Amino acid sequence: MGKKWRYGVILDAGSSGTRLHIYRWQDPEKALKEALKKGTTEALASLPKIMTEKKWTKKIRPGVSTFGEKASAVGPDHLQSLVDHALQYIPPEKIKDTPIFLMATAGMRLLPQVQQTALTHEICSYLRKNTDFSLPDCDLHIQVIKGETEGLYGWIASNYLLGGFDNPSRHQHGKGHHTYGFLDMGGASAQIAFAPNSTEAEKHANDLKLLRLRTLNGSPIEYNVFTTTWLGFGVNQARESYVENLEELYGADASAELPDPCLPKGLRTTLDGTLMQDAKSAKSKPTIIGTGAFDECLKQTYPLLGKDKPCDDKPCLINGQHVPAIDFDVNHFIGVSEYWHTTHGVFGENSGDKAYDFATYQKRVKDFCGQDWTAIKSQIDGRKAKNQYAVKDAQEACFKASWLINVLHDGIGVPRLGMENMPPKVNVSKGALENAKDKGFLEPFQPVDKIEGIEVSWTLGKMVLYASGQIPPQSGDDSLPVGFGSNLVGVSSSKHNIPPDFQFAGSSWKPFAGHHYKGNATEHEDDDWNLDADELLKKGASSSTGFFVFLGLVILLMYWFRKRDRRARLYTRVNSFVKRSKRQGGVGGGKSGGPFSNFTSKIFGSGRQSAYERVAAMEEGAADQFELGDVDSSLDDSDSSDAASGSSGISSSSRFGGAGARQQSLPSLSALDRSGLVVRTESRERLMLPPFSQGGVGRRSRAGSPTRMKSPLMSPLDER
Repeated sequence: MGKKWRYGVILDAGSSGTRLHIYRWQDPEKALKEALKKGTTEALASLPKIMTEKKWTKKIRPGVSTFGEKASAVGPDHLQSLVDHALQYIPPEKIKDTPIFLMATAGMRLLPQVQQTALTHEICSYLRKNTDFSLPDCDLHIQVIKGETEGLYGWIASNYLLGGFDNPSRHQHGKGHHTYGFLDMGGASAQIAFAPNSTEAEKHANDLKLLRLRTLNGSPIEYNVFTTTWLGFGVNQARESYVENLEELYGADASAELPDPCLPKGLRTTLDGTLMQDAKSAKSKPTIIGTGAFDECLKQTYPLLGKDKPCDDKPCLINGQHVPAIDFDVNHFIGVSEYWHTTHGVFGENSGDKAYDFATYQKRVKDFCGQDWTAIKSQIDGRKAKNQYAVKDAQEACFKASWLINVLHDGIGVPRLGMENMPPKVNVSKGALENAKDKGFLEPFQPVDKIEGIEVSWTLGKMVLYASGQIPPQSGDDSLPVGFGSNLVGVSSSKHNIPPDFQFAGSSWKPFAGHHYKGNATEHEDDDWNLDADELLKKGASSSTGFFVFLGLVILLMYWFRKRDRRARLYTRVNSFVKRSKRQGGVGGGKSGGPFSNFTSKIFGSGRQSAYERVAAMEEGAADQFELGDVDSSLDDSDSSDAASGSSGISSSSRFGGAGARQQSLPSLSALDRSGLVVRTESRERLMLPPFSQGGVGRRSRAGSPTRMKSPLMSPLDER
């Protein structure tokens, strides 16, 4: 299609598997040119538009962390299939300019540091040797990221998809707040990220991260975001801790049966969750047996939150972790990963619900978990479309639901509200309400999987940051680089005070062809193209305004001249002006009438004498007093018959003896006077076009009267 595209590849190395993501966006210069054409502040102040497709993702199991003791096998046995998939969709000529990242999360964080280092080195070496992707810095492209970083990337992705960055005015939640909070929960860890309200942001400034992005016009935008992680508080790690508590409570010898209220009634598993198939195998090892008592399950999972841990500075949420106070009036959170799967998987797959309603959700969980396992298993076996993970999901659903409810409401403090119980003090703008009411994003919490068809993943946030870093800054230097770091005082206003822990986006920018930088503006040799937002808007507005003015004039002229009498009237005036100018040596002087006369001929007709010219030739000087449009053309067919019979003997000299004669006689005539009727009729005959045989354009009357030619000056309503 002739468009310039950039591509990026990210491998999300999680605890349960590795997922490939391919993203695409326009070359920054191309994107800015298109924003200029739109000529709006919104277009120029937007971030690069990142695109992806479902077929561009692929997940394989198990995770990279399983190769901790066999690092040399991670390339051929794990990564190569993902690389091959990426090569199917990225154009060959783009490979060398396409960055590849592998970012490992909680699963790798649990490995010893020596195994983490061995794996990251092996992965970078393998990708460099076996692919042509751009991988200039191993430490930046292949790394185990912190939970705080994962949360920040997720926060970027969420607000990018919801429009909080590009359209702040349409996402006002009250108190000057327009961004959304982000919650993520995987198998091993959970994250939270949000921008506190102004009061809390000032109070906890040192606990926040400074995030800087760059819009298409080269302007930096900054946010102060709080983000933290709870390692060991993902659903799988929480389940392991829960089982350990059961062992301590009931004992774990070979014949022990540990009652578990968080499993469906009658379900038997080993300590690691493997299904017990028969009674013999059940006697050979400790057994967990489900009792299906969900209220008891909630009570037994609550202590895992660590709410009794020492807290140095309140408020503390989970495991003694201090968090700025969350104002749920303006902080509206979205939850991804397990927050979505646990609410919309087993319990909500057929409900079609978009919003999270605590009361409805808890009722569904209780109904499901109170069933006998044999009934649940028969329902799964009876499905036409079978999912290989369906049994596993049903087995784990009750514990996951109890853990999510505890984390969400008792840990983080999200109000137990449904959409119909929106607190009256919630202050939102009309625009935000209209944009979010169908998605439920005005709720204190809303689980999501996709927004506008794009999966909400922290990997998208990383790619938004990378693409943003490819845009040249307005000042022409990188004194305000794209990335994030500690929220040091004065960073946003100082050109060179970059936090020591600042993590750069990993991308580089190049000046656009023909640009030079002057002061705080970016200029271009071509005056039609400038990176300064105000100048771009002025040029875009003036060019678009000029076009619409011209288009409006054309439409107006076409509308005005659609009737012949109007064309004739204008021609008469123009032609009279030309002739007077010719006599006086004015416009187009000379006998020929000059170029202006030729111009009028091209516009209104050929060079031969037309009916309009003969009309205009009547008594020069009288044109100003005799308007063609004033001729009465309202006579019906009976009037036409009378006129055609030639019954009047009034001479032309008496009728048109001059301007003064007309002015004296015509006003005195009555429309009902016989002589007046003749005068008006004869006047029409004087204005008739010549017969068709003489070059006229007349046609016969529909009546049986002698042939008469209709005047081109008659209005459409008279031509019946």
